[in-house]
Amino acid sequence: MSEKPIVVVGVDGSEGSDKAAQWAAEYVRRFDGILRIVEAWQYPAAYGYEMVDPERHPERTAQQNAEKTRAALDLPAEKMSVKLLPGPPARSLIEESHNADLLVVGSRGRGAFAGMLLGSVSMHCVHNSHCPVVVVH
Repeated sequence: MSEKPIVVVGVDGSEGSDKAAQWAAEYVRRFDGILRIVEAWQYPAAYGYEMVDPERHPERTAQQNAEKTRAALDLPAEKMSVKLLPGPPARSLIEESHNADLLVVGSRGRGAFAGMLLGSVSMHCVHNSHCPVVVVH
C-alpha cells in the first residue's frame, strides 16, 4: 500500500456511482488517502464499427459527470483528481487498478437491468482488478 492510499472510484453519472463516490470519499477522509475519480467514455459501437453521432459528445458528457461528482464530495481539492479514459469502463477501471490501493464501483450503473445485483462492469472489476474492490450497493 502507498504511503497515502490511492482510491479509484468509477463513475458514470448514475445513482449507483454517486453512492460509490460518497463511500470512497469517506474512506479517503478516514485513512488520509487520495481519491481518483475515473470515468470511461466511448462512442457506441454497432457491429464492430463506432457510430459517430455529431449531436452526441460522450467525452463532454463524461467530463460533466465527473466534475459533478467532484463538486458533490466533501473533500479538499488537493485530495481529489478526475481522470477521463477513452474505452470500455471495465477495461479502463481494471487498468487503473494497477496504480491503486482500492477500487470502488457501484453495484449497477447506467446499463443495468432492474433487479440485477451486480452489473457487468462491477463483475469484471471484482474478477480482474489488481487491487481490492469494494462494490457499493
